[in-house]
Amino acid sequence: MKVRKAVIPAAGLGTRFLPATKALAKEMLPIIDKPTIQYIVEEAKKSGIEDILVVTGKGKRPIEDHFDSVPELEQNLKEKGKTELLKLVEQTTDINLYFIRQSHPRGLGDAVLMAKDFVGNEPFVVMLGDDLMRDKVPLTKQLIDRYDQTHASTLAVMRVPHEEVNKYGVIDPGSETSKGLFDVKQFVEKPDVDKAPSDLAIIGRYLLTPEIFGMLETQKPGAGNEIQLTDAIDRLNKIQRVFAHEFKGERFDVGYKFGYLKTSIQFGLEHPEVKDDLIAYIKELSKKLK
Repeated sequence: MKVRKAVIPAAGLGTRFLPATKALAKEMLPIIDKPTIQYIVEEAKKSGIEDILVVTGKGKRPIEDHFDSVPELEQNLKEKGKTELLKLVEQTTDINLYFIRQSHPRGLGDAVLMAKDFVGNEPFVVMLGDDLMRDKVPLTKQLIDRYDQTHASTLAVMRVPHEEVNKYGVIDPGSETSKGLFDVKQFVEKPDVDKAPSDLAIIGRYLLTPEIFGMLETQKPGAGNEIQLTDAIDRLNKIQRVFAHEFKGERFDVGYKFGYLKTSIQFGLEHPEVKDDLIAYIKELSKKLK
């Protein structure tokens, strides 16, 4: 069955970025001139996803507005001949987006469960907005290609420094069935560093079969007293095979302040409008810091 649907959980409170996120969805924080969630949507489009459900919460209305048409703005840009800006604005409306509200955030697993009716009996992708991924082939497309081979749930994993494994869900890998594709013995959410089964951490992309919803409906709260998606996947792995795909591209973690700053600088150094000024500024700043 073709993978054509994606779910983007965006109901979190964004406490790491307070006070900026008191009245602004963290997914709308820009990397130079583009909200972080737009990078996620663009990855989905490039991967062949047709329909996207965004799970929102209180204060997330700007996400809906961003992907809506703004006739007055579009007409203004047309009249002033600003065709390049018009193309940028129109890019945000060229996909089927749907929205559902999670009134009380109870964890990632609960947010994914909200998508049950939207997904139906199809495989689907979960895309987290805290991780921006870059590779020649989009990571979501890599997972879809793996599914076409295995017809099984497949998670994206990446090697992280061992001292950081307690920040992630981590896999206990079995055999490498093909290059970069692992059987998984167990999934462990935020293990103690000295007890982690590997350095392969789950990053923000999951391709799941619809059987995950049965697991989520009966999943007891785990770490943080929340419904953990990792715990439900571990239970799913006991009744059907779940694989892990090792991602070798670039990952930008924008879920915390320093990661967000690093990403902004990296993308700024590649942006045609600001890169030269930014390079000059960094050189001048480095002189002052010596």
